[in-house]
Amino acid sequence: MTERGYNLRMSPLYYTISPDIFRKYPGYVRGVVLATGVHNGESPEALVRLLRQAEESVRARLNLETLAEQAAFKSWREAFRAFGAKPADFRPSIEAMARRVLRGDPLPSINTIVDIGNVISLRYLLPAGAHAIDHLTRDISLRLADGTENFIALGSEELEHPLPGEVIFAEGSTVLTRRWVWRQGNHTLTLPESTAIEFNVDGMPPTSRDVVEEAGKDSAGLISQFCGGQLHWEVLTEAHPRMQLI
Repeated sequence: MTERGYNLRMSPLYYTISPDIFRKYPGYVRGVVLATGVHNGESPEALVRLLRQAEESVRARLNLETLAEQAAFKSWREAFRAFGAKPADFRPSIEAMARRVLRGDPLPSINTIVDIGNVISLRYLLPAGAHAIDHLTRDISLRLADGTENFIALGSEELEHPLPGEVIFAEGSTVLTRRWVWRQGNHTLTLPESTAIEFNVDGMPPTSRDVVEEAGKDSAGLISQFCGGQLHWEVLTEAHPRMQLI
């Protein structure tokens, strides 16, 4: 297993979406790209150009005045309300990104993996992003919080706890992302030295599974083109809620 960039383990690790998520949010699907042996780092000019093109496509399709009523964002706002998060206070990541772009503020180029996530998000108007999994020691899952889990937000040292019933992405009791697609933590941040990642693309109705599959294939293609490595991807659904990571 070490040749895949993971810590040596004797037992497999799994990625699961809890049945509670599908019961509460019917029709939700998540595309997952698993990539090992990748090379992350500063984005090449070709990828930065794709990011700027994706920003321009958002400006051509959307405007700030009606953004909240767009189907792509409205369904996520409703999902946030369902677990007690006010969308005006905690915007879904794709809506926050679109608002920034529409205000004329270019997204910074962070690194290759992060930039690919932003390209996919803007192209498809879907939440998308990656987590480094080089040093996972426990299964990861998208589930409802019990409120005892620990979270340290990206760029912070302050310990937080999610609210009971909040949708979280977690490794055991360590929260990787709070409020579903709101804010990522430090624990699985993708860095230049990251060699293994999992890349998520989220689809909430009216977004169809076909669109999520298209975005997943696009993500895999960009990762292969700009980061190399070995890739595998699946779509997690109510009928297929688990995949093996390691």
